[in-house]
Amino acid sequence: MVGGHSHRVDCLPIKSALHCRREEQTKMSEPVRDRMRIPEGNEPPRPQRRPDWIRLGKPSGESVNAVRELMRGEGLHTVCEEAMCPNLGECWSRGTATFLLLGEVCTRACGFCDIKHGRPEPLSPDEPDRVAQAVQRMQLHHVVITSVNRDDLADGGASVFAASIQRIRERVPGCTVEVLIPDFKGRQDALRIVAEARPDILNHNVETVPRLFRKVQPQDRYEWAQTTLQGAKQLNPDQITKSGIMVGLGETFDETAEVMRDLRRWSVDILTIGQYLQPSRRHLPVERYYPPEEFAELKRIGLEEMGFRWVESSPLVRSSYRADEQARVLTPKIPSGRR
Repeated sequence: MVGGHSHRVDCLPIKSALHCRREEQTKMSEPVRDRMRIPEGNEPPRPQRRPDWIRLGKPSGESVNAVRELMRGEGLHTVCEEAMCPNLGECWSRGTATFLLLGEVCTRACGFCDIKHGRPEPLSPDEPDRVAQAVQRMQLHHVVITSVNRDDLADGGASVFAASIQRIRERVPGCTVEVLIPDFKGRQDALRIVAEARPDILNHNVETVPRLFRKVQPQDRYEWAQTTLQGAKQLNPDQITKSGIMVGLGETFDETAEVMRDLRRWSVDILTIGQYLQPSRRHLPVERYYPPEEFAELKRIGLEEMGFRWVESSPLVRSSYRADEQARVLTPKIPSGRR
C-alpha cells in the first residue's frame, strides 16, 4: 500500500540513498512485487480484456522528458513508472508531481499495488530537503506528497511528512501542499504530527468496501481509515480532507455508495473514484469494468445527493488526478490563472 494507497498525478518519489542490500539477507527478506498468494500448481488468473473506453497512451514529449531528466539528475526515482500509473503521460506533461517519501519498499502487501514490499531500508535524513528543492526547481504551485507504509517506524513516518511540508513552504511559500498519508494503524499521536503541520489537503484512501478489505488490503482496517479521516477533522475542523475508492474488485454499486455515505459522515470534502486496473497477472484480477455512465452516476450521487465539495469519477481517475485544480478552487492560496 502506498500512503493510503497508491496512489496515483501519480508519483515522483525520493529514492533512498541506501540501495545496496546486505549479502546476508535471504530471498525472503528481499522486496518483492508479488501481491497474491497463489497455490502451487495453479495458474494466475488472466486479466480481463480492457474495454474500448480504457486507452493508455505511452508518455512522451518535451515536458515528460524534462521531468524525467530532472528526477534522474537529482537522484530521484519515478514510482509512477513502477506503479504503471495510467495518467503518467498527462500529468507529467502538465508539469505536476507527487513525491513518494520513506523509501521504495512498503511494509504491507496489498493485492492491487505494484509497489515493492518487504524489509525497508533506513530513512534518508535529507529527504524533506531534497523534496523541497525539487519542488522549487520544478516551480510547482501544488504538490502532493505520499509514502509507502512504514509500520516499522515508531510514528509511521509522520514526522517526515511534517518536515517535508515545512521545508516546501520555506522554499516555495505560495505552493499548496497535499498529503496522501497512511492510516498509521489508527494512531492519533502520529496523525496529530501531520495535522499540526497544516497541509492544505489531507488525503487517505479507503480504497475499497469493508467486505473486501481482507482480500484487497489484509493488513489494513476500515476502522483505521475512519480514525484517520474523522480524526483529521476533529484535530482541525477547517482541514480539507479527501479520500479515494477503486471499483472493479468485486464490490457492488450499492456497497460503493454506502462507503461514500460513510465518507460524508466523516466530513470528507473531496472524493476520487477510479477503475482498478490489474498491474500484472500476479495481482488481484479485475472482476468488472465499470462503464463511463456508472462513473458519471456515482459522481452525480456524490455531488447532488451527498454533498461532497468535489468528486472526480471516471475510469482512469487516481487520487492525485487534477489535484492542482482541486487546490486552486478549494484553497485560497493559488490565484486563478496562475501556472
